[in-house]
Amino acid sequence: MGADQKNTIMDYDTVSLDEEQNAVVIIDQTLLPQTRKLISLKTAQEIWEAIYFLKVRGAPAIGVAAAYGIYVLTAGMPQDSFGEFYREFQRQKEYLDSARPTAVNLSWALNRMEQVCLAGRGLPVAEIRRRLREEAVSIQREDIEVCRAIGEFGLKLVKPGDGILTHCNAGKLAASRYGTATAPIYLGQERGYAFRVFADETRPLLQGARLTAYELCQSGVDVTLICDNMSALVMKKGWVNAVFVGCDRVAANGDAANKIGTSLAAAAARLYGVPFYVCAPTSTIDMATPTGEEIVIEERPAREVTDLWYTHSMAPKEVKVFNPAFDVTDHTLISGIVTEYGVVRAPYKEGFEKIFAAKQNGEKPGRQIL
Repeated sequence: MGADQKNTIMDYDTVSLDEEQNAVVIIDQTLLPQTRKLISLKTAQEIWEAIYFLKVRGAPAIGVAAAYGIYVLTAGMPQDSFGEFYREFQRQKEYLDSARPTAVNLSWALNRMEQVCLAGRGLPVAEIRRRLREEAVSIQREDIEVCRAIGEFGLKLVKPGDGILTHCNAGKLAASRYGTATAPIYLGQERGYAFRVFADETRPLLQGARLTAYELCQSGVDVTLICDNMSALVMKKGWVNAVFVGCDRVAANGDAANKIGTSLAAAAARLYGVPFYVCAPTSTIDMATPTGEEIVIEERPAREVTDLWYTHSMAPKEVKVFNPAFDVTDHTLISGIVTEYGVVRAPYKEGFEKIFAAKQNGEKPGRQIL
């Protein structure tokens, strides 16, 4: 389906549920910025491919899409027997979970949905489906609240007129609203902070150029696009006062996996004395993963490097290509991890444990725990 080209990208939900069509509706991010198109996903293959091929991307948005996706698929599952329903639920859950191994929000959201399913054992399948819908809606609502809270805490780390550098897209397009790394920028824009933002283009898939620069421009933010290999120069010139990035998984020790090239920006920031912040909802913090060494790094097709943006291949056909989608920034290079409960600083594991204990006790996003 098309989108009204008179509107801006900020007028559309990144992910939504179309109950009349029993479909997940997403913005096809592979077509941006040239074309704004909404597409409906109705089958398991369509949902899987949308996640794998980055039509929907960004850890929070992937989680919301997975939650709505598994709910949509339950309409085609056996309705008369919980056992048969649950077996098919598990099969589809495992299939969707295989789309992206690094982003923890994918498995996190699907596991939440599975727990609702199991808690409904003994109830009619129709009631279980109703509860699954409510859980998916809650996941999206929580994402909005969490991102705003991250924005409020992040905004306290900078001042009006500051220069901010970001890498990849951890913006509105990567979440339900506000984004994570861009949340302080959007709140600052609303309050007249007049930030100067530098967006790395983010090779090889150019999410910084195609998505971050695009959505910030559409929002009226002062943004300058730079190549990835320019970040150290703008820091050296004193144009950057802070770096905000998102992440797809944070290990218990604070190591953070984010789009490839993030660790280079972190190393440059350390060299030039620029604070480097990772904006991470607690849903991306994986206490079962001790360090970044245990994070599985997704490797993607060679053509993303050699052919994707070119009429003809820009590399020799016989050349070998190494194309990891992410790298891991060592916790020692991170100034703080901005969560919906405040800014965690080293030692990270202790801070995370305090936050999760408070969260277990029912604390809501926005209350500073640390």
